[in-house]
Amino acid sequence: MARKPLTNPRKQASQARSRVTVDALVDATARILVRDGYDKASTNRIADMAGVSIGSLYQYYPSKEALVAAVIDRHNRQIMRRVRTVLTEIASLPIERAVRRLVAFAIEAHRIDPRLHRVLAEQIPRVGRLENVEALNREGYALFRDYLESRRDELRVRDLDLAAFVCATSIEALTHSAVLYHTEMLRDAEALIEETTRFISGYLQPTSV
Repeated sequence: MARKPLTNPRKQASQARSRVTVDALVDATARILVRDGYDKASTNRIADMAGVSIGSLYQYYPSKEALVAAVIDRHNRQIMRRVRTVLTEIASLPIERAVRRLVAFAIEAHRIDPRLHRVLAEQIPRVGRLENVEALNREGYALFRDYLESRRDELRVRDLDLAAFVCATSIEALTHSAVLYHTEMLRDAEALIEETTRFISGYLQPTSV
């Protein structure tokens, strides 16, 4: 039986110089994944592109899988920071405007290096980062649920846990598919934002008579 590759870093960069080395390695891994794909990535190629010796690479990362995991973790942290910011921004907005902002943000986020986003989505199971992604998703649901709680009197739905899940998952699925696999939908991104906003807002709020 093949041994499962190690995907955690050997050590964390604590000094400025070591952080520069680690950042260079993670950046190089991301570039190679986008340009050549996972199968053609190797620790030798990553070290060469980063301008780092292979010995220095192995000082921090035990395998190429660990480097891919580092790219995934960094990408997810960046996205989650933006999610927190946007959810803070919408706290005082009425439901339709808040949903519209979330949909627009989701499209913007997926449009940032969509090729890297696609590669990382494919590699998450391989490098064992599903639990990390699920934890971030749960945080996103919880933050959106807090928003819904603040608007409970305006909602048609009563189960806010389920509503947060339905809304967040629907927005993610629609924007992910549009940006990565159906780019023709983005020729008029405002139309996609409008229809998705109508769909989500209609689910959340009572139908006007």
